[in-house]
Amino acid sequence: MNNLKLQGLIAAPFTPLLSNGDINIGAIPAYYELLKQNHVAGAFICGSTGEGVSLTFDERVAIMQTWAETTLQDKDFKVITLVGGTNIKECCLLAAKAEEFGLYGISFTSPFYFKPANIDQLAKCCAEIASAAPHTAFYYYHIPVLTGGNFAMIDLLKAVDGKIPNFAGIKYTHEDFMDYLSCLNFADRKYDMLWGRDENMLSALVLGAKGAVGSTYNYAAPLYLALIAAYDQGDFEKANTLQQKSIDMITLLGKYGGISVGKSYMKLIGLDCGEFRLPVRNMTTTDFEKFKADVAALDFQSFQSTL
Repeated sequence: MNNLKLQGLIAAPFTPLLSNGDINIGAIPAYYELLKQNHVAGAFICGSTGEGVSLTFDERVAIMQTWAETTLQDKDFKVITLVGGTNIKECCLLAAKAEEFGLYGISFTSPFYFKPANIDQLAKCCAEIASAAPHTAFYYYHIPVLTGGNFAMIDLLKAVDGKIPNFAGIKYTHEDFMDYLSCLNFADRKYDMLWGRDENMLSALVLGAKGAVGSTYNYAAPLYLALIAAYDQGDFEKANTLQQKSIDMITLLGKYGGISVGKSYMKLIGLDCGEFRLPVRNMTTTDFEKFKADVAALDFQSFQSTL
């Protein structure tokens, strides 16, 4: 494996669903065009935002295949898929499918039922899944707030270094900046450390982050591209202001119910992805009207992604 480091914004797409709850793979080409038009560098599919844990095996295969076929001629656009967490056998089958379809990368998050007892057990899981797709970049997905797998990632890198040839890096969705920096610097900055907290991007840029994976890049990519540009130009006041705008936008997710609110943002930019599956709560019609007013107060139109 080469040690390619992904740069820029990698969106975590929502899985488009029809009104009856079935997946709407027909919407994926338009979704890809939206991301490309807004200068997004790739897609991390079937993750938390993409409801990977709520999809069947066959649905995930269909989504992977459609994204692969849609982006086949675009070698600059990298597609990574989450292959799961709890069922290692199924993770391996999905990993093999991802390699068959030619996706750039696969990702795996800590099993949350049953949980690995220690970092060595987690490393064994990574090794088994990575070996099922040996020619595909493997990223561990660190999101302990959802998995409970609250291990130090520097310990995982030490455990896998030199033992998993296609281990490319970590999607780091946690606020432990000390651990993140240690991972970034480990083994002469060998591994790709993709930042996963949109609301903390500026802090990660200071530490040296170059690539980021996030859900709000689906509908507000221009905001983050402007933030990165301001930081690169040394305009820290502007970068600060833009990060606060990101925080204000993300705060509305908490106000209106959490992760499903992202699909409401998508409706506002003109790409209806349906609703989230149970057990996630979706916004009521009344709340959606209140939400639209709050979004307008943010001047969302000035930094939203455009179709």
